[in-house]
Amino acid sequence: MSADTPRRIVLLRHAKADWPDVADHDRPLAERGRQDAPAVGLKLAETGIRFDLALCSTAVRTRETWKLAAPKLEHRPRTAYEERLYEASLGELIALLNEVPDEVADLLVIGHNPGMHALADALAGRSEGDTLARMSRTGFPTSALAVLTFTGSWKSVEHGVGTLVDFWTPKDR
Repeated sequence: MSADTPRRIVLLRHAKADWPDVADHDRPLAERGRQDAPAVGLKLAETGIRFDLALCSTAVRTRETWKLAAPKLEHRPRTAYEERLYEASLGELIALLNEVPDEVADLLVIGHNPGMHALADALAGRSEGDTLARMSRTGFPTSALAVLTFTGSWKSVEHGVGTLVDFWTPKDR
């Protein structure tokens, strides 16, 4: 793929987690999260995006979200469990995107807040319709997803490079 290849990135915040007496990294999904995750999978399928790669945080709640969402996709992408997604800063998230191989056109990232919201906001130099306003108004709740497009290589991902084309939360069902 050339440097002017159109690309899509979908940022997904994990579904609602429970608060048992375990380390934060080991928190499982709450009942609501187990209900919302398959709905997120359906929304991902509705986008029609055939993901080349899914990067998923190693935290229990992100892995459980992906396990429940992935079966709803017609094509399950290669999945890489990436510990750097857990508690990543905005700069660390952009650096991680810069490492994505250029043969990946469509990428799904399953991570955490505040990182997913900060990354969507930082990358969205433009937006279609009211997507940016809706994301700003609602924040980035659990199970929310943002779809961004950009042209270029992953090494060129930086602030303002993308267009926010869709923003969805479970309340939108």
